[in-house]
Amino acid sequence: MAEIIASELLKAVFEKLSSEALKKIGRSQGIQSELKKLERTLTQIQSLLNDASQKEITDKAVQNWLSGLQHLAYDIDDVLDDLATQAMHRELTQQSGAITSKVKRLVPTCCINLSLSQRMHHKLDDITTKLQDLEKEKVSLGLIVKDERSKRIYQTSMVDTSSIVGREKEKKELLVKLLGDEPCDKNFSIVPIVGMGGLGKTTLAKLLYDDEKVKKHFEVMAWVCVSDQFDIFNISKVILQSVNGENKEFADLNLLQVALRNQLKEKRFLIVLDDVWSESYEEWETLVSPFHECAPKNKIIMTTRKMQLLKKLGCDDLSYLQTLSDDDAMSLFAQHALGENNFDLHPILRPYGEGIVKKCDNLPLALRVLGRLLRIKTKEEDEWKQLLNSDIWELGKGDEIIPALRLSYLDLSACLKQLFAYCSLFPKDYVFDKDDLIILWMAEGFLNQSSSNKSMESLGLEYFEELLSRSFFQYAPNDSSLFVMHDLHNDLAISVAGEFFLRLDDEIMKDTRKKDFEKYRHMSFVRKEYEAYSKFKPIKSATSLRTFLAVSVEPEDRWGEFYLSSKILVDLLPKLPLLRVLCLSGYFISEVPENIGSLKHLRYLNLSRTLITCLPENVCNLYNIQSLILYRCKSLFMLPINFSKLKNLRHLDIRDTPLLSKIPFGVGKLKSLQTLSKIIIGGDNGLAITELKDLINLRGTTLIKGLEKVEIASHASEANLSQKRLSGLELEWSDVFNDSRKKSLEKEVLDALKPHSESLIKLGIVSYGGIEFPNWVGDTSYLNLISVSLRGCKHCTSLPPLGQLPSLKELYTEDINEVKAMGSELIGTGRAFTSLEVLELRNMKRLEVRSTRIEVVSFPCLKKLVVRGCPNLVQVSPGALPLLNSLEVSECDSGVLRKLVQVASSVKELRIESMLGLSDVVWRGVIEYVGGVESLTIIRCNEIRYLWESEAKASKALTKLRELEVSNCQNMVRLGEKEEDDCGRDLITTLRTVMIQDCESMEHCRCPNNTEILIIGGCTSMTSASFPTTGEQKFKSLEIDSCDKPLEKEFGGDNTRVVINNTRIPKLQYVLLGSLPNLTTTIELSHFIHLTHLVIIECPNMESFPDHELPNLPSLTSLLIFGCASTDDSFPRGFWPPKLQSLVIGGLKKPIIEWGPQNFPTSLVRLGLLCGESEVDDVSRCSQLSHLLPLSLTTLRIDGFKKLKSVSVGLQHLTSLQHLFLSDCPRMKHLPDILLPSLLSLNIEECPKLEGRCSRRGSYWSRISHIPCIRRNTESFYSLMFPKDLMELIL
Repeated sequence: MAEIIASELLKAVFEKLSSEALKKIGRSQGIQSELKKLERTLTQIQSLLNDASQKEITDKAVQNWLSGLQHLAYDIDDVLDDLATQAMHRELTQQSGAITSKVKRLVPTCCINLSLSQRMHHKLDDITTKLQDLEKEKVSLGLIVKDERSKRIYQTSMVDTSSIVGREKEKKELLVKLLGDEPCDKNFSIVPIVGMGGLGKTTLAKLLYDDEKVKKHFEVMAWVCVSDQFDIFNISKVILQSVNGENKEFADLNLLQVALRNQLKEKRFLIVLDDVWSESYEEWETLVSPFHECAPKNKIIMTTRKMQLLKKLGCDDLSYLQTLSDDDAMSLFAQHALGENNFDLHPILRPYGEGIVKKCDNLPLALRVLGRLLRIKTKEEDEWKQLLNSDIWELGKGDEIIPALRLSYLDLSACLKQLFAYCSLFPKDYVFDKDDLIILWMAEGFLNQSSSNKSMESLGLEYFEELLSRSFFQYAPNDSSLFVMHDLHNDLAISVAGEFFLRLDDEIMKDTRKKDFEKYRHMSFVRKEYEAYSKFKPIKSATSLRTFLAVSVEPEDRWGEFYLSSKILVDLLPKLPLLRVLCLSGYFISEVPENIGSLKHLRYLNLSRTLITCLPENVCNLYNIQSLILYRCKSLFMLPINFSKLKNLRHLDIRDTPLLSKIPFGVGKLKSLQTLSKIIIGGDNGLAITELKDLINLRGTTLIKGLEKVEIASHASEANLSQKRLSGLELEWSDVFNDSRKKSLEKEVLDALKPHSESLIKLGIVSYGGIEFPNWVGDTSYLNLISVSLRGCKHCTSLPPLGQLPSLKELYTEDINEVKAMGSELIGTGRAFTSLEVLELRNMKRLEVRSTRIEVVSFPCLKKLVVRGCPNLVQVSPGALPLLNSLEVSECDSGVLRKLVQVASSVKELRIESMLGLSDVVWRGVIEYVGGVESLTIIRCNEIRYLWESEAKASKALTKLRELEVSNCQNMVRLGEKEEDDCGRDLITTLRTVMIQDCESMEHCRCPNNTEILIIGGCTSMTSASFPTTGEQKFKSLEIDSCDKPLEKEFGGDNTRVVINNTRIPKLQYVLLGSLPNLTTTIELSHFIHLTHLVIIECPNMESFPDHELPNLPSLTSLLIFGCASTDDSFPRGFWPPKLQSLVIGGLKKPIIEWGPQNFPTSLVRLGLLCGESEVDDVSRCSQLSHLLPLSLTTLRIDGFKKLKSVSVGLQHLTSLQHLFLSDCPRMKHLPDILLPSLLSLNIEECPKLEGRCSRRGSYWSRISHIPCIRRNTESFYSLMFPKDLMELIL
């Protein structure tokens, strides 16, 4: 399939050869004859491509010929790009006058010393000779000149994809399994849909998922695309997000699955696991562990191509989903090809349709794709006949790529083929943003404008929609603005991309010797936490590489931390001088190397979400740059000065760059700009608002800051925002309100900045100083406006008429201090806020809501309401809030809360903070109306002493409460005023999580018997706590921190102060005990077979620890014990859990230097040795610790050894070590040289002598610069030892 890229590259080459700029430089350098000769030879070869494109399908020699041509086409394009860049350089230097010595220093020598008459002669002659050799091979290959088959302008027609044919029987059978009461020994059963790719397994699952009976039957439903990476953490997180709509971070799988179980308990759920490839029974068991204790009759639909896992799970009676019947297949094909249910109106096409359906093996995906292909053609017999008799059907035999997909690909234009092949760089299940993909296509030179007056972006959008209409892309399941590609199409893209595209994955890296990296032109790789230089070293030979693209399957909001070896930036990038796309987004890069300015072909540079503070000035020599992406570079404070040289810049994304306070002079002259996401109006040397008038193509979202510097309203009018199709606009003045601010002027300025009404989706106005808003704010002509945010408008006395905006879903108001009423001026006339889903009122200090008009507004769609910091708001009387599920009321009178809960019967999440007048009596009146609340948070409500009168009454009012958090309520004594005997604890059956933090008067905490998680911290008066005593013993997690008084009564039951008795809570998994000065004895461990994490820190009077029982804990993987200076001096003595993976230990009575060999299990991979302050520190050499360091370690932390000078000796046996932490070792100055090459992270804190040596100018830098992650006094050293949630408590 090499013809596609060759032909498109040749088009680009001819366009460049015909440009006046290139002809001019050709004449000036004396190479015009070589260029004309090259053009003649290319023309001769181009005439052969039509014939070659047909013969390459079956002729290997023609395939090789085209591949050679494609390589030459790339080389020609690179040479011509050199010449075009030189032309731009000359044009810029002529405009600016003679080249000054300062400019010479900024311009790379490759641009100044282009001895084209010497260097280019040889290159062009060599390329032309090779082209002539290819042209001579036409005789032996039998290539002849053929006219190109006429191409029609395709008029696409999107077929209704909900029209699904022939699955009624399968759906009916599966509905019986879903809705019936089939016997099952577990709380859930699996409903499998098994079959090969393209059969419609996912489509059938969607039919079931969307069925009304199914929706009514199941309370909770979730859909997860699993694919070949069976990532338990991500699958669990997606399920949890589907259930509760939150995106909470969980660094630990245990905590995530506990939260998931809490959400699913006592609810009938349906979960679809789509496209499962895993065959691991162990992975499955871990995934479904939260489901075992849920209500019965739950279902899991699994779509898969493989039966092995299902058989392991006992699903013996399996049957494959079959292909469609002949009649159904013909009907489906007719729908997509003809827009009819059959061929009755087209009898002449029926035999061809039957033949095509047969060759498609009745596969739904193939029928849909080919049907759409024929749909955009005329209904001529020849077209159908040609498709039926294509050679591609034979080529597909024995291939995993369905021939029908190849045929649909072959029907694409050469340009679309190239764009589709480019998608081979992205992994399966990658979620595409079409705008991002289009600017990548543009950067690669794929969007040829020669035959169109449209912008490259518009052309790219047309191409994308064409591919979408042909089913090469599909809408993402949960977001119609994003897109995915079917696995089979991804396989097809890889198949047709050939030898020019490389996805650098683990499979490729297994044997790099078999790879000829020199041939590759485009490369991508999936981000990993640590990217070592060794992975990319083979790429040094790929000197013709155009694309260096980091990608991630995970959505951006779920990215972790990624570290890249600086050696890749310093040593590798200069070896890739032809790069056009460079994406290093998401890596912890703090400095951009100077060599970036030498990549003169670069069109796309993405450094978003990095730690860079500035860009080198020579970035302004990247004359070809089209897209510069600096989104979320939170440390970026300065852009290069000479930005005006970037004449081709079209997209500058500087969203979320809080430290960037100035836009370089001349940006307003970059007339190609379409994206300028932040505009900062400056003073004398800054950007003037009038400069925006020349940015006629500006679109997307933008923030305009510094509007207080606009002195004349007519200047704002010149910006002409009403003619710019902005989808998002935020207008911001200074938050300093002084005498220089003129209220009337600011209103005139805001009025002059009226944006285009049809395109605007999101509007923000910040720190506006006018008394009222101009008429356009809230005007009903803004039909598509979805979100409005008004913040810090301190002088405004009324809100604009936003109630009549038909599409408004989100309204945020904050710090508008002069508004006293939200009445008719906000509501308007007629029904108001008919689409509003989110309403937030924050810090409205004088808001009273006295208008009667507001009282009748019902907010029929409102789902989230926040009222915070409105102390004068004492009375609200809204209409019904039938869909409200999240309510937060803070720093207001308790009357507001009382009124709101009375009209919001569906609230599930209730957060109350700093409420005035919220006494026990008032609170009990509120409880009567919040029976549906599942999560309750109460913070700084100091008048409440008890949450409920008795557990019996609480069980009748809070019937669905699952999570309870009480924090900083200084007068809270107990949860219940009256505590019955133990049988009363069985009454509150739904509560799973109890968190009590910093309640100084709290004396006792009594947990209901179904509690699973208990967290107590900073309750200095608490003397006792009651754990569950009966029931199913579901208690899993316990955290007690900073409680000064003895906790005896319920914990141990006698004076021994045994904190936890394993006979009462045997299923405990997670324990943290911290800063408990009166604790003397901790835990009876012998039967805690489910315990996975145990942390004991800063318990100075703890005298004994039952380490001899540790070998009986088969599940314990993480242990931290530190700061227990009274512990029996026999500990530690070599007793450890058999599966221990992480151990942090120290600060005990027995000094570390006296510890003997510890007999650690081979599973131990993370070890931290902490020298306590009271310890006698005699360790001066690391060899004194080497007997404590097992060979299995991948992570080692050494902390607090005041006399330790070196770790150069004593660690050399740790050949698997990847992460080294050195902390609080003030004399340390030597590293283990032998281990440095294999390290992925080096972490140094409070080691002053070593820190200097490891700086960029230090003596160690040349030996450690390859390490991806080097931290010095910046990061927590516990992060690799234990989960993040746990470390926040420890630290």
